[in-house]
Amino acid sequence: MRTPEERTRLMGEGRIKPVLAGLAGPSIVAMLSNALYNLVDAAFIGRLGTGAIGAVAVVFPITEVIVGIGLTFGLGGASYISRALGAGNREQANRAATTALFMAAAVGVAAAVAGLIYLRPLLRLFGATDTILPYAENYARILVIGAPIIAVRMTLNNIVRAEGNARLSMIAMMTGAGLNIVLDPIFMFWLGLGIQGAALATVVSQIVAEGLLVWYFFRRHSYLRIHPRFFTLERQLNWEVLKIGIPTLIRQLFTSFAVALLNNAAAAYGDAAVASIGLSFRILFLGMFPVFGFAQGFQPLAGYNYGARRYDRLFEVIRIGLRWATLFSVLFTVFIQLAAPLIVRVFSDDPDVIRIATLNVRAFHALFVFFGAAVIFNVLFQALGRGLPAAVLSMARQGIFLIPAIVVLPRIFGLAGVLFTQTFADFFTIITTAFFALRVVGELRREARTAVFAELPDDAQGESQ
Repeated sequence: MRTPEERTRLMGEGRIKPVLAGLAGPSIVAMLSNALYNLVDAAFIGRLGTGAIGAVAVVFPITEVIVGIGLTFGLGGASYISRALGAGNREQANRAATTALFMAAAVGVAAAVAGLIYLRPLLRLFGATDTILPYAENYARILVIGAPIIAVRMTLNNIVRAEGNARLSMIAMMTGAGLNIVLDPIFMFWLGLGIQGAALATVVSQIVAEGLLVWYFFRRHSYLRIHPRFFTLERQLNWEVLKIGIPTLIRQLFTSFAVALLNNAAAAYGDAAVASIGLSFRILFLGMFPVFGFAQGFQPLAGYNYGARRYDRLFEVIRIGLRWATLFSVLFTVFIQLAAPLIVRVFSDDPDVIRIATLNVRAFHALFVFFGAAVIFNVLFQALGRGLPAAVLSMARQGIFLIPAIVVLPRIFGLAGVLFTQTFADFFTIITTAFFALRVVGELRREARTAVFAELPDDAQGESQ
């Protein structure tokens, strides 16, 4: 068992492939378990009928906002923590970790209060029909109450990964996902709580997962320290966290708004169309979450070596990351295009849901082969502290391009336009990613040449000039 200091040092000294695999492997397993939980949860909810499946789609924008709060302070804090550790500034990393965690808790509480006050209008706004609304209210109310717990757990997970302990993050996430799968049928059917039981199982499992992470810091097994004395309102530190975190929150808000528009567009074609949207997102997570897990291992390694000015290692991390993420994306695309009808039938026996969801799932994955590369570059920009490209790419796929597509395509192509909106957004996101990738990689190469030149002896610098 390596010490926290050894785990952190490996990011700057260990062989890239084993270190990246060691960081990313646990995150992939954890995120995959989370994706499987989402599918199992959908399968249990599907037994309650099409209205219940539709409720999941309607509540999805609310869960995206809650997740966005956790990611705002989790990813923003992790980016700065990795760079601070790479630069050898452990004290500043402690301040960033503590401040990010406390702010996530405070914003989570505020979101829960606001969500409970405006719950019914929000659900109506997000596409709840008269038949879906009762299910959606029962499901959303419990999740909103658990918002601070979910936000804090996600922030802690990112802080743990930033110091190089991906294994604990994996254990916490797998514990939460596994417990959720066990509690779903107990709460929903054995205790007779129905869709409320599904939401309660989610919150209880999050509490247990968070408890493991809190215990890790409380027992001082961590390299970082979280303590009220480290909390700070220092402008520069908070700016470093928020310039990466806020674009993530905006992305989540865009996603919520886009899904609300999508649900409303689908509602014109009945509850089966709304339910199909919800199922399609759950199936999409099966491919997205492992890529996100890999990116979570990629980020601290890239950020650490950039902070340490080890450009040779940074470029190798980028090359390997792109290769591995793209290979997975291609294989998953082939699998999902072939298996879509079989997968959809696991969650519903409604012929309309099966027909619409199969087409929707295939449309969602039409350009998924490029998804891995897009995520790697987005996370790279976060790791480097490049706020603008990180912000644009965070908002592009689920906001900047998706929202106009939802507004325009259904009016022209009807239901098919609703189902292919994500394909449209993916196409333009790929082009945007390529533009920023070429630009930022070029900047990195210039920085690397400058760093090498600065390290040359004075006489060698004179000769090179």
